[in-house]
Amino acid sequence: MAGDYHHGEMDITEQASTFHLVMGMTKWGSLVLASFLLFVVLWFCTPSAGFMGGAIAGFILLVLGIVFLREKPAPAH
Repeated sequence: MAGDYHHGEMDITEQASTFHLVMGMTKWGSLVLASFLLFVVLWFCTPSAGFMGGAIAGFILLVLGIVFLREKPAPAH
């Protein structure tokens, strides 16, 4: 039984695609959650910022997160 396994011969495309899906959902979900929490905290907990201050700060965080978290093209060799 143990001799049936040969290191490096398994097709791992499904595992790799599932890993990339979970990492992407974690990354983008965290960004959306952080933007929403910033918006809600500034809206309800700071009287000086209010709705517009929270909306602007949440939008800025969302845009900056998209810029910094998007996939970079692989370097050409």
